Amino acid sequence: MYTAGLTEAMKLRKTFGILVLSLALYAPRIGAQSRVRPSEDPSFLANLRSHVRHVFVIYQENRSFDSYFGTFPGADNLTSREARAHGFREYDPMGHTWITPFEVQAPDEADPGHSRLELIAKSDHGKMDRFVAVEEQGLSGKLTSRPHSRQLGLLTMAYQDCHTIPFLWLYAHRFVLYDHIFDGMYGPSTPGNIDLIAAQTGQTQWARNPGEAVGPGDAGPGEPVVMDAAPAFGPYRDGVPRVRQLDQQYATVLLTLLGHNATKARKDDGGVKQDITELAKLDRRDVPWAWYQEGFGNGKGNDHPAYIAHHNAPQYFGYVRENPALWSGVHSLKEFFAMMAGRRLPSRSVVFIKGGLHNPFGWKPANPSTRVQEEFLGDDDHPGYSDSQLSESLVAKVVNTVARSPYWSQSAIWIIWDDPGGFYDHVSPPQFEPCPDKHPCGDGPRLPLILISPFARSGGIVSNPGDHASFAKFLDSLFGLPPLASLPDEKPYLPEGPRDTNPRLTNLLSGFDPARLAGSKPPIPAADAEIPDGIVNHFPPAMTCRSIGVTPVRVPGGASKPPAGFNPLP
Repeated sequence: MYTAGLTEAMKLRKTFGILVLSLALYAPRIGAQSRVRPSEDPSFLANLRSHVRHVFVIYQENRSFDSYFGTFPGADNLTSREARAHGFREYDPMGHTWITPFEVQAPDEADPGHSRLELIAKSDHGKMDRFVAVEEQGLSGKLTSRPHSRQLGLLTMAYQDCHTIPFLWLYAHRFVLYDHIFDGMYGPSTPGNIDLIAAQTGQTQWARNPGEAVGPGDAGPGEPVVMDAAPAFGPYRDGVPRVRQLDQQYATVLLTLLGHNATKARKDDGGVKQDITELAKLDRRDVPWAWYQEGFGNGKGNDHPAYIAHHNAPQYFGYVRENPALWSGVHSLKEFFAMMAGRRLPSRSVVFIKGGLHNPFGWKPANPSTRVQEEFLGDDDHPGYSDSQLSESLVAKVVNTVARSPYWSQSAIWIIWDDPGGFYDHVSPPQFEPCPDKHPCGDGPRLPLILISPFARSGGIVSNPGDHASFAKFLDSLFGLPPLASLPDEKPYLPEGPRDTNPRLTNLLSGFDPARLAGSKPPIPAADAEIPDGIVNHFPPAMTCRSIGVTPVRVPGGASKPPAGFNPLP
């Protein structure tokens, strides 16, 4: 079985051609700071490990980098020559006109298509020039009218800035914005969520069991995961779904964080049995983790209001879901705030935060439309049901909670998104390893990533290339975890498998300030991360570009206003 998996993978790589992208294409750019690789500096790592003991991950949905930070000053934004060469001016087949990026100040938007096939077609072999046309073709299979399809096509070129999402721009301005982080897999939400904790979406399982290969494009469950099929295990929101994904059986950081306590994964451990044996030999105590998701556990049986099962990455892995010692780490979102108020974090921790379909804080969008008031109560940033201002308020509520706690002085907060949501981005994604459908497994279009920490660079722009697997590399570096790719159940199948030893991907450490970690420069005070509650809980927020001290760049050749007749909610 092992040999057959490798043979099939080798044939696909030969068919696919050479897809190795040199790091030289994306030279690291970190303002005027030092370009010494932090991971190669023992004193840097020692200082990081002594200061950062708590990692918080706020994991949002469906935004490309350009759709949120395409006019952020200093970043690789829409003013670049690269943008002019990659889809800046796109033809609108239905309107018989040309569309360039344009600003919208509406926090409530429809949901452009972002299936695997749609994202591959929109990216057009790295030309990034068919977002409008592909959206209008309706590849998602949704039953929409021609006017509706055209509105969605136009929407792909829309972007927001600090007029609409001032909190996110404030964090990017005061802390660190990464501008070359990519979706680890062309695909929708589930692959991104799994990739964040596994540095793959099932390539190991595919190589080990070729018969489990996913169908062409995104036709049904299979390996690697490229679609949003519900997890094999409940709970679900609306009863047991007809289509469910295969049980995922490969290592994740949820396992390596357990250290020698990985032996607690006793049930459904077939794909990680050797990994567990290896981890048990290590003389290393665990780093407790917790996954807090909106709606989880708030209902009964399979009726969890606001809960989105295919956004819960741990639920896809039988050795997590079927073992109470691991599954007990999954909680409702509201429990996070109670835990923080009770100061119940262990001495070290990794905490994941996910919003959902209906915020539990009583927040209502500013738009008085009955439709918006009823349908846009989500706070995980997913267009179609989430208001972007409610979503950034969830981010701010979490950041405020950490900043006002005794844990701020030992924290690193990451804000990341799971996929680009069908929105335009101008940077051509790196490509590596073919999937069973002969298209690249990765990378997909570019995503935003923000670091908030007392030890972050102030106002830094980091351009080291990476993707969702970079988060696993960060945890490996911070806590001295064995890389997922080094474990015995995964290593034999490389390069199919985890990417957390891939030298082309950043480990995210360049966002930290060596001087702050060394103590020769004061940490950033918690007050710099706080936003007053009266602003966080008010819609629209009483905060402007001017009040946060940022002026969006002017985009030469960009549209000064949305196209005639444009409606973000067709």
